[in-house]
Amino acid sequence: MAAQLFSAPRLLSRRRRLIHLNNTVFNSTRREDVSKLSVAINDRISGYRVTGVTEVSDFNLKAIELLHESTKAQHLHLVRQDSNNVFGVGFRTTPMDSTGISHILEHTTLCGSAHYPVRDPFFKMLTRSLATFMNAFTANDWTFYPFSTQNYNDYRNLLSVYCDCVFHPNLKKMDFHQEGWRLEHEDPNDRNTPLVFKGVVFNEMKGMFSNAEYLFDTELQRKLLPSHTYSHVSGGAPLNILDLTWDSLKEFHAKHYHPSNSYFYTYGDIPLSDHLSFIDENVLSKFSVSTPAAAIPLEARWNQPRSHEIYCAPDPMAPDPNKQTTVGVAYLLGPITDSYEGLLLSILTKLLIDGAASPFYQSLIDSNIGSDYSPSTGYNDGTKDSYFSVGLQGISTEDAEKVKQIITETFHKVYQEGFPEERVKAILHQVEIGLKHQSSNFGLALLMHFITPWIHGASPTSLLQINQNVENFKDHMANDPNYLKEKIKEYFIDNKHNLTLVMSPDVEYNKKQKELEEEKLRLLVSSLSEDDKQRVYDEGLQLQEDQNKHQTSDCLPSLSVADVDKTTPITELIHEDHGSIPIQYCVQPTNGISYLQFLSSCRDLPDDLKPYLPLFCSVITKMGTQDLDYRQLSQQIDLYTGGSVCVGTHVASHHSIPNQFEQAIALTSHCLDRHLPYMLSIWEDIFNKPQLQDEQRLQTLIAMEASSLAVNVSRSGHRYAMTASASSLSPAAMMAEKYGGISQVKFMKDIAETSDLKPVLEKLASIAVAVLDTGCMRVAFNVTEPQFTVASEAAEGFLDNLPGSITDTPLFMEEGTVTPTLSHTHYQLPFQVYYVGQSYRTVPYTHEDSPSLRVLAQLMGWKYLHKEIREKGGAYGGGAKHGNGIFSFFSYRDPHSLDTVNRFNDSIDWVTSRSFTDEDVEEAKLSVFSQVDSPVSPGSKGSSLFLQGLTHEMRAQYRSRLFEVSGDHLVSVATKYLKEAEHKGSVIIGPEIKTLSPEWTIKHFSL
Repeated sequence: MAAQLFSAPRLLSRRRRLIHLNNTVFNSTRREDVSKLSVAINDRISGYRVTGVTEVSDFNLKAIELLHESTKAQHLHLVRQDSNNVFGVGFRTTPMDSTGISHILEHTTLCGSAHYPVRDPFFKMLTRSLATFMNAFTANDWTFYPFSTQNYNDYRNLLSVYCDCVFHPNLKKMDFHQEGWRLEHEDPNDRNTPLVFKGVVFNEMKGMFSNAEYLFDTELQRKLLPSHTYSHVSGGAPLNILDLTWDSLKEFHAKHYHPSNSYFYTYGDIPLSDHLSFIDENVLSKFSVSTPAAAIPLEARWNQPRSHEIYCAPDPMAPDPNKQTTVGVAYLLGPITDSYEGLLLSILTKLLIDGAASPFYQSLIDSNIGSDYSPSTGYNDGTKDSYFSVGLQGISTEDAEKVKQIITETFHKVYQEGFPEERVKAILHQVEIGLKHQSSNFGLALLMHFITPWIHGASPTSLLQINQNVENFKDHMANDPNYLKEKIKEYFIDNKHNLTLVMSPDVEYNKKQKELEEEKLRLLVSSLSEDDKQRVYDEGLQLQEDQNKHQTSDCLPSLSVADVDKTTPITELIHEDHGSIPIQYCVQPTNGISYLQFLSSCRDLPDDLKPYLPLFCSVITKMGTQDLDYRQLSQQIDLYTGGSVCVGTHVASHHSIPNQFEQAIALTSHCLDRHLPYMLSIWEDIFNKPQLQDEQRLQTLIAMEASSLAVNVSRSGHRYAMTASASSLSPAAMMAEKYGGISQVKFMKDIAETSDLKPVLEKLASIAVAVLDTGCMRVAFNVTEPQFTVASEAAEGFLDNLPGSITDTPLFMEEGTVTPTLSHTHYQLPFQVYYVGQSYRTVPYTHEDSPSLRVLAQLMGWKYLHKEIREKGGAYGGGAKHGNGIFSFFSYRDPHSLDTVNRFNDSIDWVTSRSFTDEDVEEAKLSVFSQVDSPVSPGSKGSSLFLQGLTHEMRAQYRSRLFEVSGDHLVSVATKYLKEAEHKGSVIIGPEIKTLSPEWTIKHFSL
């Protein structure tokens, strides 16, 4: 029988006990007013000394730098009127091998600690919190643990867990085996089954190295910076991971995870004193000063350029099987600790490669030698010495030297000619608009901006003074007309520290990798004594016992559903009609940026044109217009919108009526308020005067799009698996797969192999006539209050100048029909891991069962699938989701295929047998509320109504029903929509499976 849910008073009592640490009482209503905070250099606060106070007008915040006097821990606090508060703590971590020690430590650190000795408190807190972000990052040379939340008590709960896990982790041997690697019988219960390698990070990195782009990125950095930590793979090379020991992991933690080597970050409106008193009393006061991890030295500069060649697996999804070589040239630049030089290099490299008007786009992309820029192209500041790389992928092997020659010639041409003034203005405009644009998690975005230089000794506040550096740059430009040209000579033409890397396909690559792993396994197994073999078997049983053991999570702090606000916030919207075109206005504090969205219906687009729609969306803003060639159009887009002009497909199920759905193209952009007329003029040209006759230009864009899609399959295979598995279950899911699924990848590959593109151009022109028509369009603006009148008047004039007939259809719904089937498909691709998806038809958003299905997905994901697929199975991730009338299971970078499908089915039995507790239900609901109530950026407010037709009343009713979801509801919907389902789709993407039953259809992608 399921345990009874704690009563409300007991829950409250437990929360109070866990939040009140060391008699420090946290008042959930306390908020800091940045305008009233008075802090001066050398002030002492809770064991800290203030070392810097800076007003950062660029971001409307005050930055306070502090040093903990007894441990020398560094702390940066950013005071800003933002309720989405962020905390993070990180360390300089410098791996000196490729065992993935810092990466595996990040995983095992979150597997239980002194005060929270439960398994994986990190994952358990995901369902006990209203966090807007929870994660951990391992970079080349640092590890950081950030979270964010809008709830004060939740913030303190997470702060307590994060700090204890980081500074006092248990680091148990079984956790190391689970998260890192282990030798174990294929069936842990049967010692007669073969011994194999298992482990979450081991499988994760096998998946990473299946991606040729990741392999190229990694090797480029390793060979360009060969003398210290960057010559190693911080995430871990799969075969090297197998050399890591548990003792080495513990030693690495003791050396690197110490307050003297720590960097604390807090952001938002929680008072500084609250942060400091908590951290000092509960964390830092338990330590004494220690020697921090050694600083990473700058790379010694070379006297001569170097070159290197590597190999990868051929990609059957590649547009041209005979053109799969990649070449890139990388130049080592200056240290990232100089904030001005960082801005300068960022501007300079954007001038070189960004947009169709850039020198390298014209010399490399327009040459049609390859399909796209090589991986890592651009300015890379993730290492202490920054570097710039540029090259081409999708070339013939014999063209590698030609690409290198083009790169050299392009630098010399730029040195001779310089950059047009308009290009420089466009890049500076991108910087300005980037400063003003506010993401939904602004505090976290700021942290990611300066964390790497901070770890290497830079003042983080200097990295926030972007306008000051921009003005410095403008002064240099005004005083020296040759400023950028001389920088080109210094950084590139005269720079001997450059590396040419060539990556070529090898049809034997995967076979060789498998043989290397098998040989490593053979040598390890052959070295085992009988006692060792018994130990391996016993440890496999012990790990399985630990994973299956029921553990109470009572020691973990928690919010409850009772802490969730019952009200649904209202976003005020203004609706007007211009003729019969609906316009939605949302007045928001957008910081001087105007945001624009269009939806234009594809309802009447002929079926034979629909597969071409994603290509149309990709190229329509890149082909030019009758008045502007594609380079000029690109320049205008950069100059007036910061490059934000975007077109994509849009598919949405009706919120209430099954089988009804909307298909459209979504057109979006944003600009500084003063540039609104120019942005609308750009759109007017695209609508009225599209240029769709240039076959050579189209060939270039098709190669880029096909190449990008091919790479995405190995990068996001779980998404493709879910999309494919749902495609036969509803009209909307079918269209979503056609526009963005694996069939679209195959379709683009076929087009890329076509020599005559005239028929494609004709189809794109027909699409333009059909969809660039205001006859079935709606528009949305998000602007500041002073800009509202300007935007309204500009919109009317703009719409008057667009083509098309007028209708009175505010939503473009259509009725679709599908014949649901029971389908099983294996897309056979040469990866080292699998991606698995399984989907079921359910109900639309406003149906009374929809909230229960969403809670069910969370419950199954965190309470069952996480254990079975990740902990036991060794996949990097797995879970369930519900939306658009589809319930889907998924796994990601998974060593298993059919076993995972079985785990999906087992999870249904687990729910219908009511093997969960009422507390599990409450935690799943809390997790859903954290998603439903996550922050929305000012530029996106009102989008749920505009894009999906969800009114405030619908969202409020949905939210109200979430509160009512019970365990009985979950059993009911799991039985009705999953267990008793007659139709479902199952998809596996990955290498050959020898044990497939005849019900499975195998689809190959031949080289």
